[in-house]
Amino acid sequence: MTVKEYSSIVIEELNRTLSAIKEKETLILAERIMKAKRIFVAGLGRSGYMMKALAMRLMHLGLQSYVVGESVTPNIERGDLLLIGSGSGETKSILLMAEKAKTVGATIALVTIRLQSSIGRISDLTVTIPAPTPKANGASTPKSIQPMASLFEQSLLLFLDLLILIIMEKKKIDADTMFEHHANLE
Repeated sequence: MTVKEYSSIVIEELNRTLSAIKEKETLILAERIMKAKRIFVAGLGRSGYMMKALAMRLMHLGLQSYVVGESVTPNIERGDLLLIGSGSGETKSILLMAEKAKTVGATIALVTIRLQSSIGRISDLTVTIPAPTPKANGASTPKSIQPMASLFEQSLLLFLDLLILIIMEKKKIDADTMFEHHANLE
């Protein structure tokens, strides 16, 4: 197959997947982000990189955002939001984080493939991205030409960027205003 043929298939997969995300869940998550005292993001592997990208954009919006596990991340408290990106929703270390955050009264939100996962069951809010995962244990999932959880990870990044656009619109913040928060020690 050519690059153009692969590109066409991948773009169609992304379009199909992003179009299937529920609008109501997305809007509720945007509201929770805007109302949170502080936003903590968590994810591992490629999903973790997507969550770090979100933390940066939240900071550009002027919101207090932190990446769980970084040395400058403070303790989570009541009124804070822990936003997790996990395709399987079963990552043990992240499940432990979510349980800890729950005990202090923080809100838990999960973006996942599997709504009925361990993390999904204790979350206050979930957004489902219907993409295949090799961790589905034989469950029926959509198919993808891409390996492993690539479609979820790409969809996660695009979904999070769409979430930023929604928040920008609701807060009436433009890209120029966001750029004022961009790092200047580069």
